[in-house]
Amino acid sequence: MPKIHRAAGTAALLAASTLVLSGLVGTAAARPTVPSGPDVPSAAETLRAGRAPAGLLQALRRDLGLTAGQAERRLVNEAQAGVTLGRLSLELGARHAGSWVGGADSGTLTVATTARSDVAAIERAGARAVVVDRSLGELEADRDRLDRAARTVPALDAPVRYVDPARNKVVVEAVDPAAAAKLVAAAGVDPAAVEVVRTGERPRTYHDLRGGDAYHMGGGGRCSVGFPVTRSTTQGFVTAGHCGTVGRSTSGYNQVAQGTFQGSTFPGRDMAWVAVNSNWTATATVVGSGQQVAGSTQAVVGASVCRSGSTTGWRCGTVQQHNTSVTYPEGTVSGVTRTSVCAEPGDSGGSFVSGSQAQGVTSGGSGNCSSGGTTYYYPVNPILSSYGLTLKTAGSTTPPTTPPTTPPDPGTTTWAPGTVYQPGATVTYDGATYRCLQQHQAQGGWEPPNVPALWQRVA
Repeated sequence: MPKIHRAAGTAALLAASTLVLSGLVGTAAARPTVPSGPDVPSAAETLRAGRAPAGLLQALRRDLGLTAGQAERRLVNEAQAGVTLGRLSLELGARHAGSWVGGADSGTLTVATTARSDVAAIERAGARAVVVDRSLGELEADRDRLDRAARTVPALDAPVRYVDPARNKVVVEAVDPAAAAKLVAAAGVDPAAVEVVRTGERPRTYHDLRGGDAYHMGGGGRCSVGFPVTRSTTQGFVTAGHCGTVGRSTSGYNQVAQGTFQGSTFPGRDMAWVAVNSNWTATATVVGSGQQVAGSTQAVVGASVCRSGSTTGWRCGTVQQHNTSVTYPEGTVSGVTRTSVCAEPGDSGGSFVSGSQAQGVTSGGSGNCSSGGTTYYYPVNPILSSYGLTLKTAGSTTPPTTPPTTPPDPGTTTWAPGTVYQPGATVTYDGATYRCLQQHQAQGGWEPPNVPALWQRVA
């Protein structure tokens, strides 16, 4: 089985100018997935995967049962897997059927396709290939049909819906399988494309707070800060939409006047942002670990992810599915990420990170941190894009003060810091054209020619 390249430790991994995936034993050497050279940063260097603070590594070891070496290698391997996946998903196009990492140190990347002719290309890139019947696009379309049906058919007894690439099906988690059957019938989805998983869990939001480092909402209740952000000269933070409505005031963990909700959406989406007054300063730090946020590159399925919340502190698990739909008592929220991280009331709005990369804000879930549970987060990049916010990061450089020397061709998009880019997006920079490999918000220092982990030059 192909494995992501491993070394004796994180330092050795970062010392290599390029991390590549090793091929099957007996096959030709894997082709590099990123340009090589002494001045070309690896994916792990770009995403600061080797600079995780002790608190985060300790939480990974505790919650995922890892050794110190496995925790360090896992973060580096997951950074590289994102690059390989980005390039392969663009190459496969509509045939791509999903992907995930596995193993204690995320040493195996599996990529599914609907075409057997893609197997050789996947294996040359160092990933494990799986041929399946349904593409990711087809499964996501079925999930969307189920979501639309959930607006008219009672869905609280079939509250969670997501695409599971490993099963090559849409999974419906149901307290009552009969409710799931009614939902599938109402949606007109082929039952063969759906797997119903019985569960006793009923997801809920976590805004009924208790204790911990938090912010308080005027009129009662507390939630957790997600990520500090800026909007022009205004500072603030993102959090969950169910925590407060536009115009609602907030005070800090110390009960000092803090700010006001400027934007909030819930249900449908679960996102909000709060502008703070001059007594508060946005930093790139996540409470409880000393973690410094370096960007917002989206983690792959199977990757490790950790959460900081005001009730239960620093907890870790794995990304299980992106683009999940969950029906809470207040309504359905689409586009959340499902994780194996635990949470409890009071953790809502808190930050999810993978390595040094911001992932999202805690939305809701089921279970608790005594017996374990499932938690969903709303991704941070759509929040930044929707409200025109810039994530506060550590280590970014000031954007260029002069424009590129060569103007772009008419009709093209010029790379710009602060923009949230999706995989497949194309931009021009200094006369060259680049294609985005991984979802992220651009920042100074991450210009396309400087970060082959995020951009592929095409012309």
